Amino acid sequence: MKKIVVLGAGLIGKAIAVDLAKSFEVTAVDINPSELEKFNKYKNISTQIADLADVEEFNNVVKDFDLIIGALPGYMGYYAVKQSILAGKDIIDISFFREEPFELDQLAKEKNVTAIIDAGIAPGMGNVILGYHNERMKINSYKCYSGGLPFKRVWPYEYKAVFSPMDVLEEYIRPARYVLNGELVVRKALSEDELEYFEPIGSLEAWNTDGLRTLIQTMNIPNMIEKTLRYPGTIEYIKVLRETGFFDDDYILVNGKQIRPIDFTEKLLFPVWELKRNEEDFTMMRVIIKGKEKGKEKKYTYNLFDKYDKKTEMTSMARTTGYTCTAIANLLAKGMVKHKGLCPPEYLGVDEKNFNFIMDYLKERGVNYSVTEE
Repeated sequence: MKKIVVLGAGLIGKAIAVDLAKSFEVTAVDINPSELEKFNKYKNISTQIADLADVEEFNNVVKDFDLIIGALPGYMGYYAVKQSILAGKDIIDISFFREEPFELDQLAKEKNVTAIIDAGIAPGMGNVILGYHNERMKINSYKCYSGGLPFKRVWPYEYKAVFSPMDVLEEYIRPARYVLNGELVVRKALSEDELEYFEPIGSLEAWNTDGLRTLIQTMNIPNMIEKTLRYPGTIEYIKVLRETGFFDDDYILVNGKQIRPIDFTEKLLFPVWELKRNEEDFTMMRVIIKGKEKGKEKKYTYNLFDKYDKKTEMTSMARTTGYTCTAIANLLAKGMVKHKGLCPPEYLGVDEKNFNFIMDYLKERGVNYSVTEE
């Protein structure tokens, strides 16, 4: 039986560990003991407290495992992938890190390691779907909408953080890259907003975020864009916070102490944004692919609406992100991933067997993507 270590025991890390423990020997690792207490009722999951930011501790934690799952906040993601590669370990990572991932490709190849990054929902499943269709048609346009929200809209934010709060803030400040008529375009986050209708919720607000990631390099498609979804009205108040400086990372002097405004903002927002136990959330995703297939114009639309699982007490974002990751982990464990080096999810979708395996795996867990063809 393969031994898997899950680095990070937050909402998504927990879902990943619990699902993988059905088939593998799993250990969950976190610096925070209270996060690991969630596993007390899961007797088949071992836990370990460790400061993974310490290289020596990191190496000591991962040395006896066959596969590493990275479920750490974005600011630790690149580091975790690089350290795993240096340790000669395969890794599947879900973090939203800023750094250029392909900088690690040569190192991973030299170490004969498979490093699968962005193995979540968006980026993640959007990439898998695009990779599948790009192999079978000439695509002209790819558009992806995604977002996780609470069912209960509570003033002032009508939002709950369903993953690392700092990664949420990244979506509001990181410049958004997209491809328009074959040219790379860079816009401010929160730009080019639009209202779109999504069953069964209604109208949601969408804006540019930097979710294309590796697709910009791996796909020769003239039009590609990714947008984040929130309840209408979100953009205005987030822009007010951003333009006032609450998201700045340059230190300022306050009462004789140097602080970063973004750290202060995170401390204030997290208690307000924290998803309380049994508070229900949902995930919405839509992928639209247009192009020519067998000489004819074709349009594929994938829709996902997923909600909190009362039985398992798993958030929807944990399910949709975590189970994509665990599906890929099972692919890797079964020897169905041959790629060595850096492996973004679109590479996995190319193989029809892999694509169908991931879709079926998600369906078995109640995460259902519906597809329409026009």
